Amino acid sequence: MTLSRSRRRQAEPASAPRRRALSTARARIIAWMLLLVFVALAVLTLVTWRLSVDDVDARMDEALRSEIEEFTNLTQSGIDPSTGQAFSGVDQVLEVAITYNLARPNEKFLGYIDGTFAYQSRQQAPVLLANDRAFTDLVATVDRPKEGFYESAAGEVRYIAVPVSLAQDPRRGVIVAAYFADQEREDVNDIARLMAGAGAATILLVAAGAWVVAGRILRPLRDITATARSITDTDLSRRIPQASRRPGDEIGELVDTVNAMLDRVENAVAVQRRFVDDAGHELRTPITIVRGHLEVLDTSDPDDVAGTLALVEDELMRMNRMVSDLLLLAKSEQPEFLRAEPVDVAALTSSVFDKITGLGEREWVLDHVADTEAVLDPQRITQAVVALADNAARHTEVGGRIAFSSHSSGGMVRFSVKDSGPGVSAEDRERIFERFARGGSGRRSEGAGLGLSIVRAIAAAHGGRVTLDSEPGQGAMFTVEVPVVAAPPHPGRHTEGGR
Repeated sequence: MTLSRSRRRQAEPASAPRRRALSTARARIIAWMLLLVFVALAVLTLVTWRLSVDDVDARMDEALRSEIEEFTNLTQSGIDPSTGQAFSGVDQVLEVAITYNLARPNEKFLGYIDGTFAYQSRQQAPVLLANDRAFTDLVATVDRPKEGFYESAAGEVRYIAVPVSLAQDPRRGVIVAAYFADQEREDVNDIARLMAGAGAATILLVAAGAWVVAGRILRPLRDITATARSITDTDLSRRIPQASRRPGDEIGELVDTVNAMLDRVENAVAVQRRFVDDAGHELRTPITIVRGHLEVLDTSDPDDVAGTLALVEDELMRMNRMVSDLLLLAKSEQPEFLRAEPVDVAALTSSVFDKITGLGEREWVLDHVADTEAVLDPQRITQAVVALADNAARHTEVGGRIAFSSHSSGGMVRFSVKDSGPGVSAEDRERIFERFARGGSGRRSEGAGLGLSIVRAIAAAHGGRVTLDSEPGQGAMFTVEVPVVAAPPHPGRHTEGGR
């Protein structure tokens, strides 16, 4: 029980940072989304409210100006519209003007005679401007039309004061149209508050939606973390699960990139392990041979010393060649293995044929030359063909016929080496290109059995393959087939047949 609790305590700190990191990323996404939504809603509400207030203010100003026109027309005519008789005094003008004009909501009409309040409209008002001494002092004695703003106990008041006079009356009157602006704007303010409330609800909905969306966005990142933690030095096969990806999906591209990186890492580790395994397996025999002869060496016998030295030198040369071949096979799975360039296949064929004719006393024949251009690595192709020719020379008697040719068709270039040796048996074809494999037909090779593996690796690096056409007793024809333009090999590609 104690051990179990200890392990649990060790596991919790390892997973806690991951949860905190994901939570932090999720919180950041949500915070930025909410900030953007808040700014957008705030700007929208503010602009809508400001435009609406401006519209209300413009409507009040227009209403006040229309009152000026009505009051002016009434006083200029000097006729009471209700009786058709001339006004008898300023007080009658004010009474008729205030009674005749119907005040709008939040609008108030007031009349003053010689600086003293006299009349007002019947509409209810938030405050009694008639009792406001400061307002009376401001408007009761004007001698020409005046408009302005006044801060009352009920807020802003927008007003217009128009002087009224009659020739037959020495008294001076003033008629005032006043709007309680704050009350008039109250509907707009209510709409703004409603928009603010709706915005708050929208932000809550966006927060909930952002939480879900952020979780889905971060799911591949959690998969990456889980996959990375599940990979060990003995198991590199795990990959991040990938759902169907749409074009332009950055997260999907990240998953593909990480999976491709894991493929490369697994391949590199596999190459390293295979190299170590092969080297350890194949070098054990020559080392054992050298050690065994050195243990029984009679240093007093010159012939024994000379023979042992010759054997040790031969085994060391074989080990050196074996290590070089293994390193070459390891490099063949790396991108920099090839140095492709435009090549004249005819010139390459002639050059390679001149080199292989020195491999032994055989009847070397150049059957056909492809007259084409190709993009490939001429040195690697030369290496592969020389290896095939050397293999053919080892399995062909002196004076035997070995034909070399190159052909081009269907976007592929083929280099073939055909010998007149004993051919390849059916059972050998299944394993001839494997590392350290040696065919059972013909003479035994003293090599390490890596030559044909190297040929296959060179062909695969070009995006091609090696094929074998042979019947026992009828010779064998090996063909290196590569694209006209060298392409990287497909994962898991295998060559056919083998000697």
